[in-house]
Amino acid sequence: MLANIAIGLVTSLLGGVAVWLWERVKRARVANKQAALFGVLPGQTCLFVVGNKYNSPGTTHQRDVRAVVELALLVGELGCQVMVESGDFRGGNGDRTEFCVGGPSGGANIRTSGHLAAHLPGVVIHPYSATHSDSVAIEVDGEKFLFDRGNHEYALVAKFTPAESTCPVFLVAGQTSVANLAAIHFLRREYMKVYRQLSSMERFCLIIKVSDIRTYDFHRAEIEREVTASAFGN
Repeated sequence: MLANIAIGLVTSLLGGVAVWLWERVKRARVANKQAALFGVLPGQTCLFVVGNKYNSPGTTHQRDVRAVVELALLVGELGCQVMVESGDFRGGNGDRTEFCVGGPSGGANIRTSGHLAAHLPGVVIHPYSATHSDSVAIEVDGEKFLFDRGNHEYALVAKFTPAESTCPVFLVAGQTSVANLAAIHFLRREYMKVYRQLSSMERFCLIIKVSDIRTYDFHRAEIEREVTASAFGN
């Protein structure tokens, strides 16, 4: 009887350890895929560069603040620290993974403009216009992703490593703060789907589409297209 009880206890213990090890391995795999997609290293300090409201220097839209909070939670879960700079930040990101959030329209994020000019020659983000149909459109290799406020909007998401840096820049340039938040929320939630779809974690460029905004706000987002080759000019 005592032998049977001892065997049962040992079997239960071994089963519990096996389950614990499996869950630990599974969590590690998840963390590794998230870290690979977003380009972060455990224990590093990440640089967040946040844009202003359109034509409102010194103020940040509450949705952009929420987007940054989502990113901060993500990198915090991966064991990283955060430092925040405004969109007029100058200099390289060096050994810090940079998250640059906000489109360039109206001078909202000057650093985004610089990143686009230096690294994504195939991308044009049109200026705001009250009369032109391509107002704030994202254009890649001649294809325009048009802005339709309240119905559908787009965000360009790109990852690349500047020649002078050892860590990547993760750029989120939405047509509005809704698109910025939607893109980050989508990538954080659907990172596995995105991970499997991309051919490279080192450099990529995606167009994220946000639909039915009046009904679902930033929650209905999906990958519209991968435009890596066209955006980087090769």
